[in-house]
Amino acid sequence: MLQFKRNLLSAALASAIVMAATGAHAQTAQASSGSQEPAATELDTVIVTGIRRGIENAIETKRDSTSIVETISAEDIGKLPDISIAESLARLPGLTAQRVAGRATNINIRGLPDNFGTTLLNGREQVSTGDNRGVEFDQYPSELVNAVVVYKTPDAGLIGQGLSGTVDLQTVRPLSFADRVASVNVRGEHNSLGPLNPGSTAYGNRVSASYIDQFMDGRFGIALGFAHLDSPGQSNRWESWGYPQGTVNGVENVFVPGGTKSIAASTDNVRDGYMAVLEFKPNDTWHSVLDLYYSKFEREETSRFIEVGLGWGGFDNGAGYTGATLVNPVIENGNVVSGTFTGVKPVIRNDLNTRNDDITAFGWNNKFTFGEAWTLNTDLSYSKADRKEMILETYAGTSRIGATGDTVDFVVDPSTGLTRLSFGTDYTDPSTIVLNDSAGWGQDGYVKFPHVTDELKSARFDLERSFESGMFSSLEFGANYSDREKTRSVPESFVNLTNGPTVVEADLLNRPTRLAYGGIPGSLSYDILGAVARYYTLVPKTHQDIFDKQWTVNEKVSTGYAQLNINTDWGPVSVRGNVGVQAVHTDQESIGYAIGPAGLADAAAIQRGATYTDYLPSLNLAFGFVHDQNIRLGIGRQMARPRMDEMRASRSYSVNTTQGIVWEGSGGNPNLKPWIANSFDLSYEKYFGGKGYVSVAGFYKDLRSYIYSQDILDYDFGDLDPGTSPQPASNLGRFTAPANGEGGTMSGFEFAVSVPLDMVWAPLEGFGVVANYSNVHSSISPRGPGNPDEPIPGLSKEVTNITVYYERKGFSTRLSQRKRTPFLGEVTAYAGNRYNRYIDEETLLDFQIGYSFQSPPLEGLSVLLQVNNLTNEEYREYYPDNGLTQMFNEYGRQVLFGVTYKF
Repeated sequence: MLQFKRNLLSAALASAIVMAATGAHAQTAQASSGSQEPAATELDTVIVTGIRRGIENAIETKRDSTSIVETISAEDIGKLPDISIAESLARLPGLTAQRVAGRATNINIRGLPDNFGTTLLNGREQVSTGDNRGVEFDQYPSELVNAVVVYKTPDAGLIGQGLSGTVDLQTVRPLSFADRVASVNVRGEHNSLGPLNPGSTAYGNRVSASYIDQFMDGRFGIALGFAHLDSPGQSNRWESWGYPQGTVNGVENVFVPGGTKSIAASTDNVRDGYMAVLEFKPNDTWHSVLDLYYSKFEREETSRFIEVGLGWGGFDNGAGYTGATLVNPVIENGNVVSGTFTGVKPVIRNDLNTRNDDITAFGWNNKFTFGEAWTLNTDLSYSKADRKEMILETYAGTSRIGATGDTVDFVVDPSTGLTRLSFGTDYTDPSTIVLNDSAGWGQDGYVKFPHVTDELKSARFDLERSFESGMFSSLEFGANYSDREKTRSVPESFVNLTNGPTVVEADLLNRPTRLAYGGIPGSLSYDILGAVARYYTLVPKTHQDIFDKQWTVNEKVSTGYAQLNINTDWGPVSVRGNVGVQAVHTDQESIGYAIGPAGLADAAAIQRGATYTDYLPSLNLAFGFVHDQNIRLGIGRQMARPRMDEMRASRSYSVNTTQGIVWEGSGGNPNLKPWIANSFDLSYEKYFGGKGYVSVAGFYKDLRSYIYSQDILDYDFGDLDPGTSPQPASNLGRFTAPANGEGGTMSGFEFAVSVPLDMVWAPLEGFGVVANYSNVHSSISPRGPGNPDEPIPGLSKEVTNITVYYERKGFSTRLSQRKRTPFLGEVTAYAGNRYNRYIDEETLLDFQIGYSFQSPPLEGLSVLLQVNNLTNEEYREYYPDNGLTQMFNEYGRQVLFGVTYKF
């Protein structure tokens, strides 16, 4: 309730600002309409730059759009408002970002996860380096993007649109510039946590350059961009195995720490992005644009930590050790908050995760104008993503503990839920620690090699007929054909010691890794790849789960559309918009593996698919009233394609003899059809001379189809041999897999305001505020009817953003806050698969200050200081049944200082 009152107060203050601005604007209008005309004066041209320029360009795009959109515009060439596209998008009304490794990557639109949206680059659908469809936005350097438009309502002419929304990343068009423009930007950065692991660094850098020029008397233009990122990431990370519940000291139903990981993680992020645009317009008949984009992103995360079983430490490692014993427990509110475990057997982990991503995108658009009425548009595009990973684990333990194990005192931090440990043994001492299977897991180490490729080819044809009079300004129709194929595989191997337990030789040892945040002085650190090369042998593993993660999905999608564009007046009210329909025909198939009761011996490739057609009508109307007021209406049917991992053909099957002799199995479903929703949007917007605006919007989505795991009866298993008798009499049986089912509803409202404060009071010239608030409610049950307890992934009930800025005479400063309430997020966890985790609320604060020199000899030079995550906001995952911490992360502050020179 307190938080609701704070949000209500913020909205009231913003409304007061708007009312004051409206009054000031009205007074100005009245003064200018007086009976005496002012003397004619010659005004100097005012060129708006920096923060105000980005805001005003975004407002102009929003106001001129026939759909309900949110926009971001670069403040200058190669400069979006934030250092990443995802962070800029997360400040828009109804949008928010999920942090991964301390960086905003995945975007949720109106409470729906990233797979419900679509990302375009210059209007063309893009592939993804992720396991599914959601784009990871840190693959696209913000320095190479000139603007972003987020479509919230459907449009028949918008190909590849999503159900939650469509994000269109846009690069520059060189012929839209009057002159040559070039800029160079250099920034250094520092992470406040310092280097947590040997060999890592807290310092990084960013370098970018842009060049735009025109030739042939403005008929040919070229734009080139390069952006280099070398950004360190540091994390003090703590994870819980869980909290078993039992009787402790006679008290029933007490939660006990089951086990912990105390981790120091250091990440090197190195990305190089390249962009080129060639634009040719030799006459008024032909306009051609060629877009080229390439990005290479390399990540390397070193994680060194101590993992120990506590309440769930009961296992036999072959040495007679049978588990941990809890003594001297202290119980508060049904939880053991401190005590001692005896007989623990910690594992010293030195892990290395590497990831290499390559994205290539090509697009060639040609527009031909015939007379004054006909326009032909053709577009060819190609994009490909390739991701290669290595997830390597190596284990060690002390040689002196033996079967009795160690003793550890623990205390649960009440503010974070983190369990601080104090061991009786020094785990930084190389003389007592050996490489071995100290926990009895049956392996000395393990490695996975996830590999994802995603390729998309597309061709589009559009024809538009303009009308000189009447309600409709033009008729456009066209077709698009796309062929997309995504493949995933995860080869895995045991990492076995060649000669049994092994002492790490001195030349491979590093200084110990610090774990003081978790109460531990440190843990043994060594050269991971060097140790693997010297002491280990890789033994490939074959298992049903590995085959289940190996699949290919192919989609051939044919889209035809027709749309009437509206531009007319109803008395004093202007009416703009469009009405149209898309017909989307899909031919999809997947290749995977079928594994029967005989195990991998009878694994066989399987190929299945489906074809279907969806019809997506849409209507967008924008009513323009006096005093620069708009009311927008959007009605339509929206679609999002199924997750690709759920479309996999892979399956396992067996014969059930307890309920009759019948087939049963589980796996993916290549016959899945899309999520479908009927949507309704209504928005009111008031603009203030192109400098500010206020808007209130509401939306309602009725999901006619939602995908969740179901028992599919009468599933055709085909003519299979169970490998054992008896043989079922029928090929039909029960199969558990994702399937289309009943949906649910979502609704919400969004409030946004952007006002330069000199419209309220002249002495506030240079000051401004940009703020928004969104509230979303969902009745969707992601697990299907009867399971309403789990929220839909990505849904924060409330999201708040506010930016306060000052910009005048070259000086600028900005303070931005974005906040979201708790939500169910999707993360990559054990086995390299995607899992849902409950993520706590977070409030992120960013600050920047800069100065641009206004006159020679330093004209064109600007300096900038940025601090991201100013308050070092923590990231926390928790268990929904008890609220206890599942994961805790501290990422540190990111400080950047740099210079930009524009000429």
